[in-house]
Amino acid sequence: MRSPVEPFCIRFPALLRTNDLASPIFIAGGTGFLGRALIGQLLARGHRVTALVRPGRGSELPPGCVAVSGDPLDEATFRHLAPPRCTYVHLVGTRKPAPWKKREFQSIDLASLEQSARAAVLAAATHFIYLSVAQPAPVMKAYIRVRAQSEATLLATGLRVTILRPWYVLGPGRRWPLLLMPLFRLMEICGSKTAQRLGFVRLQEMVSALVWAVENPGTRVLEVPDIRRLAASMKRV
Repeated sequence: MRSPVEPFCIRFPALLRTNDLASPIFIAGGTGFLGRALIGQLLARGHRVTALVRPGRGSELPPGCVAVSGDPLDEATFRHLAPPRCTYVHLVGTRKPAPWKKREFQSIDLASLEQSARAAVLAAATHFIYLSVAQPAPVMKAYIRVRAQSEATLLATGLRVTILRPWYVLGPGRRWPLLLMPLFRLMEICGSKTAQRLGFVRLQEMVSALVWAVENPGTRVLEVPDIRRLAASMKRV
């Protein structure tokens, strides 16, 4: 199943903060390795960040982040906690996705996204940022199908949506693909579109692209090459 939104060529003539720093940011999935890194960067840049966490896990968030307790699989527990007209970032998903986790993809990834979408609409969110996955791909069909369905669900809300499609984010405990990077780089140099779309993304590259998306609201899809270009551009600012 393909998403109704097609990627487009992203150009970055200027990396300007178009998002008012006073605009609140609400993050679902802030206690994972990516969520914590993103929150730290956003706080360092002067943003006000609130993160949804399960009861008792607020201490896992970076200092300065406001923790609110709720169940990401039940929007009734947190819909009143998302600040009005916020930027809503959804990072909830199955830990270490694998082909045999089809049920988790439905019960966690899709279910949590549907709940977040409802909460975002109720909060009149000005921008929704969704971490999806590169597609199409020759493997992880069930995972990709759920993520494409989630993208379609978001677009049907009428919200302004940024969709990011990494294939694999390298981070703590997620470094085994480094062994494959030379092969992927060679395939990319040879012009393989599949290798470019399914290339690996480093944690800081992913965080930089998410920060850019927060500060530059819009409706678009960012593929792996876009994420890498954004990260390189952010370094030069």
